[in-house]
Amino acid sequence: MIAMATEYLKYLILAATVFLGIKTEEMPMPEQVQAPDSTAVTLLFAGDIMQHEPQIRSAWDPETAAYNYDPCFSYVKPLISSFDISIANLEVTLAGKPFTGYPQFSAPDELAAASKNAGFDILVTANNHSCDRGDKGILRTIHVLDSLEISRTGTFRDSADYRRLHPLIVSKNDITIALFNYTYGTNGIPFHPPVIVSMIDTSRIINDLKSVDRKAIDFVVVFIHWGIEYQSLPAKADVRLAGLMKRYGADVVIGSHPHVLQPMEYDAPSDDLPGGHLLVYSLGNYVSNQRDRYRDGGAMVSFTLSKTWNKKEVLNPEYHLTWVHTPFTNGKKQYYILPAREFENDSTMDAASLSKLRLFISDSEELLGKYNRNVPEYIPSK
Repeated sequence: MIAMATEYLKYLILAATVFLGIKTEEMPMPEQVQAPDSTAVTLLFAGDIMQHEPQIRSAWDPETAAYNYDPCFSYVKPLISSFDISIANLEVTLAGKPFTGYPQFSAPDELAAASKNAGFDILVTANNHSCDRGDKGILRTIHVLDSLEISRTGTFRDSADYRRLHPLIVSKNDITIALFNYTYGTNGIPFHPPVIVSMIDTSRIINDLKSVDRKAIDFVVVFIHWGIEYQSLPAKADVRLAGLMKRYGADVVIGSHPHVLQPMEYDAPSDDLPGGHLLVYSLGNYVSNQRDRYRDGGAMVSFTLSKTWNKKEVLNPEYHLTWVHTPFTNGKKQYYILPAREFENDSTMDAASLSKLRLFISDSEELLGKYNRNVPEYIPSK
């Protein structure tokens, strides 16, 4: 078709030159330009980055008199960094001293810095711990993320900040994504104008999704803090809300808060749903001091957003199991997020830890094998 159009254009120009008496050598032919067939962007989402008191103590380095969280992410950094865009839920405030864990979190700024060093491009901040240190905590968290040049959405300084970053517009490889972030609540702790926390409200979510300019925005992603803690299956209210967001145009919905894994569902592109759709109810804990069964790990989920001249599709979702290893080194508890499958036969890990890691993998296989729909596990090659 392009070749035929070019030949026709040559014919028209030649006819014009004859009619107007213009020499053809004075009129160079336009170069043929062909648009790229397709483009794509890869994304990775992780669950809750938390910070309990033992983690704060573990990160303190007396030799440098500073906090250092880089070792925590060292084993997953290669995977995180391999994706075009990586996103996680920051479920703490960066409110400054005194640093505290549960129930009102304030983590050292170095936790966010290590997240960035590991490859996370975006941290969402709307969750039930957003207000743990009040309005000042929200504002300082925003300030720290901005100073570290970490993109964010979910909590906002004021209405102008809200309009600018809700949704967060992300562009990569000629693909533009609108990222929304909501939370079910803030543990009863209020926030006050001009500060804003993005709350779950059905009418607001509908209006937000309907207001997206789909000519300018290729994909809509919602990272939502919802659900019932420690329950492995989604609540009926979450199922209904997920269906609503799908109907109103969310291409991908990623959930957090339950602190355990919950099922994932993928609809491949079809006549009824040309772009496909991905839903993850809960990614579980990414890092925390919760060591009980089911809570000591989680998953990352990856997928591809693809665009051609006539279609936009969500493709190739996979989940990557992660588990938090807490060995003692020189009498001090350490925290390492491990890609679980790479360590299930590790010969250097102590027997008790290896047993817990394998139990987490087994439990996850049972749950996700039974309830996942079209979202397979990524198994690294040997």
